[in-house]
Amino acid sequence: MLIKDAPVIWDSLRSIICVYKPPNVTCQRVRQTIITAVCTGLNEMECRPPMDYVSIEGNPSTQLTVTVKPNLADHPLVVGPRYQIEDLKCSWSNYLGLHSSGVLLLGLRNGTKAAKLIRENRPTRSYRVSGRFGEATENGFKNEKVVERSTYKHIKHANINKLLAAMQASHQKEMFKSCGVDLQSQTAYEMACEGPIRPADSKLPVIYGIKCVQFEPPDFVIEIQCINEYETYLKSLIHEIGAKLRSTAHCTGIQCIRHSYFTLENALLRKHWTLQHIITNMEECIAIIDEHENLVKQKKAALQ
Repeated sequence: MLIKDAPVIWDSLRSIICVYKPPNVTCQRVRQTIITAVCTGLNEMECRPPMDYVSIEGNPSTQLTVTVKPNLADHPLVVGPRYQIEDLKCSWSNYLGLHSSGVLLLGLRNGTKAAKLIRENRPTRSYRVSGRFGEATENGFKNEKVVERSTYKHIKHANINKLLAAMQASHQKEMFKSCGVDLQSQTAYEMACEGPIRPADSKLPVIYGIKCVQFEPPDFVIEIQCINEYETYLKSLIHEIGAKLRSTAHCTGIQCIRHSYFTLENALLRKHWTLQHIITNMEECIAIIDEHENLVKQKKAALQ
């Protein structure tokens, strides 16, 4: 059953939503679009009527009359729509660059606290980053001028996998080294069993896993599990792969396929950015969070 009472919907906005950010659209633009969609949907519903205006008229020494009538100063035609864009707080939990697409978490109203909590916990994220061998561009992305060309036919799938495995091992070694732990020690094993190790520096990108999932020369796609990454770093990673394979490469696309517990299956497409779909998605996100919190509690109870 659909709720048509705008105040009830407004009070229910207290969690996060998961949307799919298109490429070449800023996070700020996505945020504004979501806020506008929510406010427009609420204003189309049954909003509260204007507050009554109580008027006391007459001579105090003889008789007073009390009349109650609608307060025109509170009418939507005078003060504007009941729900204004400035009234709805909205913040993102993970930031995606201009050329990136994929999973984007947004907190609405009280949900901004949940978005901040997820952001501060620094969960791992997964990306599919596509690249093309044989050409290097000015900024490492496909939309810029080509500054260098090279051969790539000597590159095989096995060469890429070998390089990516070495890069992953190097990042893991640096993680344990920064914690002052020997990679071959029992302490390192126990730390790895507890989950991904977070670097002390929140600005230091760390790769937990990287592999090539598609190779059709000159195009290739790698899947990365990482933390503290940013768009420029992912572009430079493609450039580095090309250089280490004695060629050149530039990035052709970046897609975030997972953020924390949320994947592409949970993300709202652009055509579904309407109030009803947003409310439904918020309920699904709450269920996902509750499910994983229960799993964590069960795991801790089993260890005790």
